[in-house]
Amino acid sequence: MENNQTLGYHPGETILHHLNATAKLIFLLLVSIACMTTYDTRFLIVISILSLAMFKVANVKWYQVSFVIKFIVFFSILNLLAVYIFQPEYGVQLYGTRHVIFAGWGRFTLTQEQLFYLFNLVLKYFCTIPVTLIFLFTTNPSSFASSLNKIGVSYKVSYAVALALRYIPDIQEDFQNISQAQQARGFEMSKKGKLMQRAKGTAQIVLPLIFSSLDRIEIISTAMELRRFGQKKKRTWYVDQPFQMKDYLLIALSIILVLITIALFHVNGGRFYNPFK
Repeated sequence: MENNQTLGYHPGETILHHLNATAKLIFLLLVSIACMTTYDTRFLIVISILSLAMFKVANVKWYQVSFVIKFIVFFSILNLLAVYIFQPEYGVQLYGTRHVIFAGWGRFTLTQEQLFYLFNLVLKYFCTIPVTLIFLFTTNPSSFASSLNKIGVSYKVSYAVALALRYIPDIQEDFQNISQAQQARGFEMSKKGKLMQRAKGTAQIVLPLIFSSLDRIEIISTAMELRRFGQKKKRTWYVDQPFQMKDYLLIALSIILVLITIALFHVNGGRFYNPFK
């Protein structure tokens, strides 16, 4: 099926697909830590552009990520609204100045400082979400398990994570098949249907799907036990991939970005870049 909307690994021939999974994991972790710890807008803008460029290079199609992007955007907007509602003057406290754009009502004023702080939060989403999606779409789950094991995670845990990643597309596909079967029987679950009707239909599908997934897990765990999985302290990996120059360059880039973040702490006198001084 060409129009595959499942969230998970999609084989490809891009340079990102051929990178070592361990190198990609290290890059993802270090860049995420760097972006989460700093509020330097200049740095966040550069990483956002880099993330979007990598997203383009990975050749990820919009239909493949449309659902998860809409889901993330919805909750991101809720988060931004919650930040403003509970602390509309938080930006003023952080930057030490107050430039009012709109007086508003009561304590709900709109200031340049608060908008700037919310803008930084949005940039953090642009920095981390594309990189995470790229990792999921370009990394074979078995390679991911191998990479986790290489950085010190138990191979049992690594294998469990790999199985979970493999099951995400299967569960999505099962859900879509059941949904289409329900619609073929006259139960409208597409965008044409009413919201409550769609929610009720989704709830009716999710519960049986959870139980069927648990049955699959039990079958696989039993099969693995029969093959004496977990009896040894170490294991080898069939998909283990040796490091190449491009992998070392990616790790070096991630380390450089972390060092830049540390340097910005000294330059800014803390986590926050303050253009209002």
